[in-house]
Amino acid sequence: MGTSKEAAIIGAGAWGKVFASLMVQAGTKVSVWARNSRSFQGLDSSCFASTDLHRVLTGQSVLVMALPSAAVRQVASRLALPKDVTVVSLSKGLEAETNLFMADVLADALRIDRSQVVVVSGPNLSAEIAEGQPAGAVAACSDLARAQQVCPLFSTPLFRPYLSTDVIGAEVGGVVKNVIAVAVGAAAGMGYQTNTRSMLITRGLAEMARFGKALGADEATFLGLAGVGDLVATCSSAKSRNFTFGFNMGSGMAREQAFKVSAGVVEGARSAKAVITIARARGIEMPITEAVAKVVFEGGSIADMGEYLMGRSRKMDGVDIKLV
Repeated sequence: MGTSKEAAIIGAGAWGKVFASLMVQAGTKVSVWARNSRSFQGLDSSCFASTDLHRVLTGQSVLVMALPSAAVRQVASRLALPKDVTVVSLSKGLEAETNLFMADVLADALRIDRSQVVVVSGPNLSAEIAEGQPAGAVAACSDLARAQQVCPLFSTPLFRPYLSTDVIGAEVGGVVKNVIAVAVGAAAGMGYQTNTRSMLITRGLAEMARFGKALGADEATFLGLAGVGDLVATCSSAKSRNFTFGFNMGSGMAREQAFKVSAGVVEGARSAKAVITIARARGIEMPITEAVAKVVFEGGSIADMGEYLMGRSRKMDGVDIKLV
């Protein structure tokens, strides 16, 4: 596989625009597509931007998917790409209809091998990266050489990608952390402070590790940037849409209004249902995720969520992660 310093980005949301800026800083020629030209506001002026897919896709060997998870298949199925294209996935979520992770959705919709998908995940709050604050991420691909070749396209002095072959682990971390952030935000909205939030984050990491292990992930991934790193960032910042959505509900806002005022897609609320469906089917214990799903989709109350979590039978502490 050969990778030129040229890429197309599909999606111009907050993260897509910031990632485009990173690529420009790394010396990559970037073309960006979005459905609506208003999305290009704030995009790096060095990028070519168009709402016409044919003008954006000009045979680039690297495609970056920066869409909400619900839109990935619909848009990807329209794309005509080179046979050996490398697809960088920035989308974090599960497809509602199939419960598939984004790497699988992309491989299916684009009719490519899963080894051609590089998942980028980590503690990447787009507003902070846009401000020039240092950050890192994991670039996970089952084909390590492919990940190594694509990383220079978005590696800068202030954005450092690390390599991994654990695609499942990177995707699990990127999905489950959003669900846990809704719970942590709800606790914050109810007025609970550091102890409560720390408990939820730590037990959320345990849920992430159990879920990932059951799906075949490398447990060590959850001690890295795509696991605890992304979890802490998303659960600790008011810049996180998932945290803010939970905070608003914890403060007494109705679910529909909390969705309405969210500045973008709340992937944690969307993913909770898919995650808990998989967990129930496989017998994976995920009480925080269960509580979020009950509140968001089954009419449960925030107060009931707290009582449910604090009233469970006693368990051994610790996260089941073994390092060699």
